[in-house]
Amino acid sequence: QVQLVESGGGSVQAGGSLRLSCTASTSAYSSYCVGWFRQAPGKKREGVALIAPGGDNTDYADSVKGRFTISRDNAKNTLYLQMNSLKPEDTAMYHCAVDIRACGIRSVGHINYWGQGTQVTVSS
Repeated sequence: QVQLVESGGGSVQAGGSLRLSCTASTSAYSSYCVGWFRQAPGKKREGVALIAPGGDNTDYADSVKGRFTISRDNAKNTLYLQMNSLKPEDTAMYHCAVDIRACGIRSVGHINYWGQGTQVTVSS
């Protein structure tokens, strides 16, 4: 069973920044598409950003393009999400996902492993 450990969430004011991290306990990490998803209370889960196994291709939700940057360090089995210019509407529980079968933000396939989530709260 793959374990995912997330960190970096917190509370910030609008315009602030946070960096999320997610470390996976699998030696196959570098072969997986991985990404970040979020879910706000009363709303459906949405894909935020995905990154291909080699880190050469990324895909973002329109709502975060130009503000968020996804990256990965395969040597450390770690995924990152740098979030800048945060808005109150970014408030949600953020989950990392590992082993995504279709690596496109608008065509996400089956996901094998989910993190427990880290809360991001942005105040106006």
